[in-house]
Amino acid sequence: MRVLTRDALNRALLARQGLLERVRVSPERGVERFGGLQTQYAPSGYVGLFSRLDGFTRDDLTAALTAGRVVQAWMMRCTIHMVSRADYAPLTAAVRLPRRGYWMRLHKAHPEERFVEASALVRRRLEDGPATQAELAATLTGAGLDRALFPGTQLWTDMVRVPPAGTWDTPRAHVYGLAAAHLGAAAPGPEPPDVVAAGEELLVRRHLRAFGPASAADIARWAGVTVGTVRAVLARLHLRRFRAEDGTELVDLPRTPLPDPRVPAPVRFLSTFDAVLLLGHAYRAGVVPAGYRDRVFHRSIPQSVPTVLVDGRVAGSWRVTDGRVVVEPFTELTARQAREVAAEAERLAAFRTG
Repeated sequence: MRVLTRDALNRALLARQGLLERVRVSPERGVERFGGLQTQYAPSGYVGLFSRLDGFTRDDLTAALTAGRVVQAWMMRCTIHMVSRADYAPLTAAVRLPRRGYWMRLHKAHPEERFVEASALVRRRLEDGPATQAELAATLTGAGLDRALFPGTQLWTDMVRVPPAGTWDTPRAHVYGLAAAHLGAAAPGPEPPDVVAAGEELLVRRHLRAFGPASAADIARWAGVTVGTVRAVLARLHLRRFRAEDGTELVDLPRTPLPDPRVPAPVRFLSTFDAVLLLGHAYRAGVVPAGYRDRVFHRSIPQSVPTVLVDGRVAGSWRVTDGRVVVEPFTELTARQAREVAAEAERLAAFRTG
């Protein structure tokens, strides 16, 4: 069985994420290709696509969100993601029950029937049209329920963020609508087993195409489902098999990119919460050098800092000051690397100003 080195996995991850070479596709095809975009902070999705798509503008994603071609909602790991309209329903079907179980284990103070009751109230309110989080919380308190129940209601009622909330100009994703109304779909009910199974297969395929090769545990952690669920899906797929340097078995879909590990990687800027930095694929690919982890993931803040990739690995952070993208290198850059970082910083600054 072929052993994939950390460098080989690094280049595979970059290629699949559009970070080895930008790709020319629409935002909706892009979020499918990249396994969704994690967007607790909405502008991070825009920066993510800027670094991955050729010819991308901010208006492209705003238009896709407004038209419902890209949807923003709680998805994998009970985390806000941007996914395509086509992926929303099957991926939600795949993660719905595991997410509920996870949520109930974390929130034992409230029984499940209380979340079901709160969800019914939220759903009835949203049948009248979109509402803000404050309005929905007030609906609960007006019925004598704890407002703290509101986040969990998203696991019993399919709701999406409604633009312009959750866009570049209005980053706070605090306006909610029923997914069925926003997407023009039939009201969802309990999914039959074949629908769930199809969603689970799409979930696994999306991960492998975006982050593979991967172990079953890598996929499960990213998706927020059990390893057993992932293994059952993998058993139905035609796969390539490899090993990591530590002996872990890795699986992959046929005909997915495995570039030469020596191919040069361009400078790229990533925003906060970018999934390339997170979970098992990031560790295996060595995206965040061990000595820089505390500088990328501060214990005092929930999000990762915006980062700069040089040769496929984090080499600094960046911030915006007076309209300029200012880079703080974590290591000494060569003269050529410094020029490439400066040039990409200028392109990002121009993108940010529209």
